[in-house]
Amino acid sequence: MKNVKILGTGCPKCNELEKRVKNVAEENDISIDLEKVTKINEILKYDVMVTPGLVIDGEVKSAGKLPADEDILSWLE
Repeated sequence: MKNVKILGTGCPKCNELEKRVKNVAEENDISIDLEKVTKINEILKYDVMVTPGLVIDGEVKSAGKLPADEDILSWLE
């Protein structure tokens, strides 16, 4: 099971990223443990200055943009 964190304070892009990650995982039968990190101090621990941020298994994969579904899938596999 992949540990996935969405970093963001609840902006529309943050919500869209969460939706995309859930969809990609569901469509490809990938088990994820999804957590939303909304506190600025927690987000900064990942050195992410621009949200949304995507962290998979402790590694920052994306920050400040919405990655393509293909990228999300490759990171989850």
